[in-house]
Amino acid sequence: MPQSTSKQGYGLAIFLIGCLFFIFGFITWSNSQLIPYFKIACQLSQSESYLVATAFFAAYFVMALPSSYILNKTGYKKGMSLGLFIMAIGALLFLPAAGKRSYPLFLAGLFIIGTGLALLQTAANPYVAELGPHESAAQRISIMGICNKLAGIIAVYAFGSIVLSNADALIARLAMLAPPEKESELAQLAQRVVMPYGIMSAVLVVLGIALLFTGLPEINEREEEDDTSLSAHKKNVLQFPHLVLGAIAIFLYVGAEVISYDTFAGFGQYLGYPLDQAKHFASFTGYGLLAGYLVGIVAIPRFISQQKALLYFTLLSLFLVLLTLSLHGHAAVLSFAALGFSNSVMWPAIFPLALKGLGRFTKTGAALLIMGIVGGAVLPPLYGKLAEGMGSLAHPQTQAAYVILLPCYLFILYYALWGRKPR
Repeated sequence: MPQSTSKQGYGLAIFLIGCLFFIFGFITWSNSQLIPYFKIACQLSQSESYLVATAFFAAYFVMALPSSYILNKTGYKKGMSLGLFIMAIGALLFLPAAGKRSYPLFLAGLFIIGTGLALLQTAANPYVAELGPHESAAQRISIMGICNKLAGIIAVYAFGSIVLSNADALIARLAMLAPPEKESELAQLAQRVVMPYGIMSAVLVVLGIALLFTGLPEINEREEEDDTSLSAHKKNVLQFPHLVLGAIAIFLYVGAEVISYDTFAGFGQYLGYPLDQAKHFASFTGYGLLAGYLVGIVAIPRFISQQKALLYFTLLSLFLVLLTLSLHGHAAVLSFAALGFSNSVMWPAIFPLALKGLGRFTKTGAALLIMGIVGGAVLPPLYGKLAEGMGSLAHPQTQAAYVILLPCYLFILYYALWGRKPR
């Protein structure tokens, strides 16, 4: 670990950043419940409901580079506090959006929440990667992943039990109501998000204030320490092919992972499960991710390198997608849920591999990788359109459309084999 970071300061840093990753996970995975919720409350098509992911993750693309500029001015601690305050504003916007049952206003709130998260992620990920030896960066990021996915599982159950309570009975009742009564019922449904997002806004403000008065240890950034021959003659960050290809790999990985949990409820319905049961399926992906992160913490780099782990887990992902496309019932649910396990190593491995040898370009390189999170905005709506194109608006081919995942994992396989090599 950097010399300026004592063991006590190192532990404090891991704990505090772990808390932030818990927040990332809870808010991000709440979207898996918002998609079927908005589909009912705002009477949307399948592809329209996936605009939840678009509005949320598009903020990462728009705000990642500005976030690196802000962090250069504010430092890590003030920058992360500012991110929490921005997220609180976005959560607060859900209150008037619920009153008007306005889907565009909901999407605006999600975009603002994503803006705050972009600032937080641009600070937190390189902070964790640079907090200790490069060879164990995937291990530290896996610890953060456990915090993130535990929060995600809690969000699926806790948030889903609020906004999607008795969802199947509600859908059946709405189909029987006359337009005036239906509008009244939908208005009541829209109010279900007021309490959780009001509480969320208050909690984010409190955490933002608390972070300002909590000491985060400084780190000796490798921007000057590791100005090796790889970066000595570079003039801009785009001259590192392994970084640019890493950003593309992040784009495809995040899009694939968001599809793996945000579409799981709809996939369950397609397979014949009631929504009251299928709404919890995204938690299965979370359990898989947790198991994978635990394997990463134990095995990387002690038994397997970051690059080899990325290679083997990507091959497993390709196999699981092929199984999901061909199986039915419980077997299809299990194979799709297992993508959580195979996805778990991808972010922890790609991120440090892509930053290796960047020297003074590390912060800007991290921002470029964070921009890749926009894959979560682009691929889920494409998946929804593909499903509708294979079937119809009323009966989309939810299962067959998972073919979109195959080229994503094939590119990540290329990155694990060749693209990740600094040159």
